[in-house]
Amino acid sequence: MDKIAVLIPCYNEEKTIKKVISDAKAALPESVIYVYDNNSTDDTAKIAKEEGAIVRHEYMQGKGNVIRRMFREIDAHCYIMVDGDDTYPMEYAREMADCVLKKNSDMVVGDRLSSTYFTENKRPFHNFGNTLVRSSINQLFDCDIKDIMTGFRAFSYGFVKTFPVMSKGFEIETEMTIFGVYNHMQIDNVIVEYRDRPEGSESKLNTYSDGFKVLKTIFRLYRDYKPMGFFGILAFLLAALGVGFFVPVLLDFISTGQVDKFPTLIVCGFVILAAIQSFFAGLTLSHIVTQNRRDFEYRFTLVDQKERLAREEDIEE
Repeated sequence: MDKIAVLIPCYNEEKTIKKVISDAKAALPESVIYVYDNNSTDDTAKIAKEEGAIVRHEYMQGKGNVIRRMFREIDAHCYIMVDGDDTYPMEYAREMADCVLKKNSDMVVGDRLSSTYFTENKRPFHNFGNTLVRSSINQLFDCDIKDIMTGFRAFSYGFVKTFPVMSKGFEIETEMTIFGVYNHMQIDNVIVEYRDRPEGSESKLNTYSDGFKVLKTIFRLYRDYKPMGFFGILAFLLAALGVGFFVPVLLDFISTGQVDKFPTLIVCGFVILAAIQSFFAGLTLSHIVTQNRRDFEYRFTLVDQKERLAREEDIEE
C-alpha cells in the first residue's frame, strides 16, 4: 500500500502535465504519482510517462468515470487528487496530506474561493455557479464547506473505499462533498491559491450543461439523503395548494348551502391525498436511510481497521 498516492485525472493536458508532475515530486517526494488518461488525443500520456508517472487509462469518458477507476485500483494511506491543468499550486499538498495522516481527516478540501479564485478566474458565470452551489449545499445540508467544486482534495483510505461513485462527469466533486457531509466524516479546509489556466490550455467544463448537471446532482442527493425534508416540502406545497383551492368552495357552501364547483372539490381531494402520500413516503424512506447509515458505519469501521493493520505492517517493515 502506498503511503501517499497523487492522482491526476487528465484529458488533453499536454501543455501542463509535465509541470504538475514535477511540482508533485517536489512537494511530496515520497509519493507515487498516477496519471489516468481519459482518451486524450494529444501527447498527455506520453509526456506523463516520460516524467516518471505511472500512466493508466480510463476509456469511459468523464471525470467521474476516471475517479471511479482510480479509487478502485489504488490503495494508499493518503490520496491527493489534483487536476492536470496546473491551476492548483502543489506546495499546499504537504499540509493537506498531513491533515489525513496526522489529524485523521477523511477529506481535505483545497479551498480556492477564500483566496484568489474570483480574481484569477476570468469566467464570471463560473464564479456565480460556484457561489450558488456552495450556498445551496451549505443551506440544504447544514454545513460550512468553503469550496464545493474544487478539484484539489486529499482523502483517507476509508473515504476512498466507501465512496460510491455515481456521477460520470464534473458533478463528481459535488457528490464527494455531500457524501462526506452526510456521513459525518471529518472534513477540513486548506486555503490554496488558484491560478487561471495558462495560455493555450482550454477548460473542459461547459458552464451551462455541466452547471445544470451539478444542480441536478444536488437535487438528487438531497432527495436520496434527506427524504423527509424533500418529501416534507413537497407535501406542504401540495397541502397548501389543495387548501387554497378548497377555501373558495367552502365559502360558497357556507353562503349558499350548495357546492357549485364539484370538479374543483374533487381535484382538491386528490391533491390532499397526494400530500398525505408524500408525507408518509418521506417517513418510510427516512427510516430506510437511517438503516443504510447504520450499515455504512459498520462497513466504514471494517475498512478503517484494514487500513490501520496495513499501516502497522508498513511500520514493522
